[in-house]
Amino acid sequence: MTNQYSNLFFDAEAPILYEVDAHVVGSAPATRRMKQMLTAVAPSDAPVMLSGDTGSGKERAATAIHAASGRAGKLVAVNCAAIPGELLESELFGYEKGAFTGADEQRVGLIEMADGGTLFLDEIGDMPLALQAKLLRVLEAREIQRVGGREHIAVNFRLITATHRHLTEAVAEGKFRADLYYRINVLPVPVPSLSERLEEIPELIDRMLKDHTRQNPQANLPHFAMDAIERLQGHSWPGNIRELRNVVDRAIVMFPGRMLHAAEVDNFLLLSENDGQGAGATPGMGMGGDQAAVLKMLEDTGQIDIRLILRDLEISLIEAALKKVEGNVTGAAQALGLQRTTLIEKIKKYGINKNA
Repeated sequence: MTNQYSNLFFDAEAPILYEVDAHVVGSAPATRRMKQMLTAVAPSDAPVMLSGDTGSGKERAATAIHAASGRAGKLVAVNCAAIPGELLESELFGYEKGAFTGADEQRVGLIEMADGGTLFLDEIGDMPLALQAKLLRVLEAREIQRVGGREHIAVNFRLITATHRHLTEAVAEGKFRADLYYRINVLPVPVPSLSERLEEIPELIDRMLKDHTRQNPQANLPHFAMDAIERLQGHSWPGNIRELRNVVDRAIVMFPGRMLHAAEVDNFLLLSENDGQGAGATPGMGMGGDQAAVLKMLEDTGQIDIRLILRDLEISLIEAALKKVEGNVTGAAQALGLQRTTLIEKIKKYGINKNA
């Protein structure tokens, strides 16, 4: 994904800040272009809008901007799609004791927590219109009021937003405020999809395995042979880097210490493109929608991780239900036989985009 600003920053010799390189892996042209843009916008206090497909790494890009910005406060990340609209206001602004039923004590909101640092609003296109107006006032006045409170509290934060939507279309349809759009889209930065940076898959896998080792020093990690890498590079990656991370997690659990080839990638690691779609599909069953493959893996290795298989099945069913009802959480909950609050927690837990 590119925009009219991309070529302005793309120079093969242009420097990239260490903090940006440390958080964003890859050296493909599309990634280097993004890194140069992140380096350029990091020192500014102006709002940044990250655009890119779901799972492409927008939160990591936001982390890189914050790390390179020099701001003393912390990065506070909020997924606007994962929090119900009726709860998002109190999460962002906080509330006073007694503001509503269940408000037994004062609570500081996420905007206030970001004071001196960076506020990252992921999937801002899912923010309700009424809350968009309140956010605009915060950006203009640089102060907030907690829900149920009268005190005006000054806040100083750097705003980063992200979306996979075309917000210009949402503005035209009246689903997103034009004044807020122009207020937050000061420094646009496109985040490339994994399909635009396939040559980086070995680097990305290496980083993911190292991250796992830091958390689990005794882990016996798998190894990816060249034909396995080539097979991965031939995949379409609709889920982007998040999907690749799931593949690596499966490999760690199912093939500890083993050399993986194209056959393992095809039979066990890559989810079928038909998962959760169409009659007869068995979503998430055995990393390819093939129940026989799971049984074969049990025969070959003597073990399977049923929790991983059930997790994939649950994710696929939730995504299929949300797609069927066009992202309506209440409708999806009814279709799945779940309480709405239970489904919301699962959406948040798995990082599912309800409108994808």
